[in-house]
Amino acid sequence: MGDEFVHLHCHSEFSMLDGAARLKDLVKGCEQMGMRALAVTDHGNLFGAHEWYATAKGSSVKPIIGLEAYLTPKTHRSERKRVQFGDGTGDDVASKGAYTHMTMWAADKAGMHNLFRLSSLSSLEGFFYKPRADRELLNRFHEGLIATTGCPSGEVQTYLRLGQYDQAVESAAEFRDIFGKGNFYVELMDHGLDIETRVRQDLLRLAKQLDLPLVATNDLHYVHADDAADHDTLLCVSAGANKDTPNRFKFDGSGYYLKSPAEMRQLFSNLPEACDNTLAIAERCTTDFDEGTGIYMPAFPVPDGETEESWFHKEVDRGLHERFPTACPTTPTGRPSTKRASSSARATPGTSWSWPTTSSGPRRTASGSARAVARAPARCAPSR
Repeated sequence: MGDEFVHLHCHSEFSMLDGAARLKDLVKGCEQMGMRALAVTDHGNLFGAHEWYATAKGSSVKPIIGLEAYLTPKTHRSERKRVQFGDGTGDDVASKGAYTHMTMWAADKAGMHNLFRLSSLSSLEGFFYKPRADRELLNRFHEGLIATTGCPSGEVQTYLRLGQYDQAVESAAEFRDIFGKGNFYVELMDHGLDIETRVRQDLLRLAKQLDLPLVATNDLHYVHADDAADHDTLLCVSAGANKDTPNRFKFDGSGYYLKSPAEMRQLFSNLPEACDNTLAIAERCTTDFDEGTGIYMPAFPVPDGETEESWFHKEVDRGLHERFPTACPTTPTGRPSTKRASSSARATPGTSWSWPTTSSGPRRTASGSARAVARAPARCAPSR
């Protein structure tokens, strides 16, 4: 055990415009370094969960399904407001008070299902800059989950940075009670950042006071150390900035790659139990997807006399008419047509298609060749 380590905090290409670790490369890297398991914990979504499972399946790397969740700052997920734990300056709540972070893993199939439910409702009901869960969702869907205090943007660390130790203890104790004893860990990172080192002693003090186990992680965003420059370019794309843009978003510190067990053990040489616990968590997490041949699509209730297909067409028609009342061709009944534009219209050189400016999206146009026109919204009438 003393020379092994499992990475439990990893952002793949499914952490959009933030993670750059390709799933196949993660498996290959783990195999080369003899790491028996790895958890993918993408930001706020589980879009890559099945692909991660399928990619690692059959390899020597055990796939762990996880999530770096966004939590509301102690508000209900329906509230769209920012909350500060301090005076709003310095290292207060992430995104100026919009959310905090929490790392989670599915220990079993029930946990995986709950992770999917929690993630879905975070998007459907809690979206405010990011898909956010709240205490209510954690209480409803905690079964089968293992969680941590998260990265430096976690709620507990935020309180500690602000010097509010008692509030940090209160939050950690609440999360421990939600997930159950032994299912909530104090997460430790070391990328040479001030926001990490400033709270480390208080995190250790808090862990001892509440009898919480420690776990060491690396905030992995790419596979190889020399991928750092490419990842920085990705961050520029995400922020709409250039490399030389003043004060642009970028990662401080270093080491956001798939470090070897030896590197992680050296980094946390004074806390070997934090590394040992990565192996214990990996042993506990066993999930799989039912990949049978059954029909798994949900059945949607529809009005009498309708099928799912006929009702879907009517809903599409209704939505088009509401969003683009002047741009979509109508049928003799006055309803929008879902038929594609005629081939003659699509082939007319110089035709310009116009997507109207609405509250739900910017204006987009495509003009010129017939090929360009054919890619335009085929359900809206061409304008000349």
